[in-house]
Amino acid sequence: MSRVNVSTQTPGRRRRSEGKRAAILDAAEILFVEEGYDAVSVEEVAAHARVSKRTVYDHFEDKEEIFSRVLERVSDALTDAVRAAIDEELTGKSGLRDELVNFGSRIAGQTLQSSRYARFRILASRRGSRPGLPEAKRDLAERMLSARFADFVGTGRIHAADPVVAARHFTALTIGLVLEDLVRGRTDGSPEPQQVVSDGVDAFLRAYG
Repeated sequence: MSRVNVSTQTPGRRRRSEGKRAAILDAAEILFVEEGYDAVSVEEVAAHARVSKRTVYDHFEDKEEIFSRVLERVSDALTDAVRAAIDEELTGKSGLRDELVNFGSRIAGQTLQSSRYARFRILASRRGSRPGLPEAKRDLAERMLSARFADFVGTGRIHAADPVVAARHFTALTIGLVLEDLVRGRTDGSPEPQQVVSDGVDAFLRAYG
């Protein structure tokens, strides 16, 4: 079955085609979150998107590709949030501790508790027989943080033989602990995310400062 070639369309048809594609992905995201990958059919996606089944196949090869694009779209939004936090918080213009606390608190207080992240967790956990993200997109946020830590090693801000390991240790001591509390639903007696991050940064700097 032929696929839509957006580049050959007039501007008006291109906008309508892109609108239908977005509607399909929006509908599929809702259904995959609610029902899981295996329980959702292409017919159901078409019905919720208010397009024909033929229109779905004009844009996507099969249900697997739809799921891949949905998962990548949610993942890309989260990656953009982490990239912005790295670029805006880990600038090298302030004290290292303040920058690390601000970065960790921003991720723990905003990104991890965003609806996008919640949907990503649900999609990843309910994907059934569908593979996860492509290799190039896996652990992308961690790789970006490792690259910034490598810059910090180069300028002497932190001391680490391996910036990748340092980034993993930082994440485990800060964001990882906040995530663990969120996943387990712990509230009573659990420290506030900012306190967890602050304590984790202090532990990190004792090892790498």
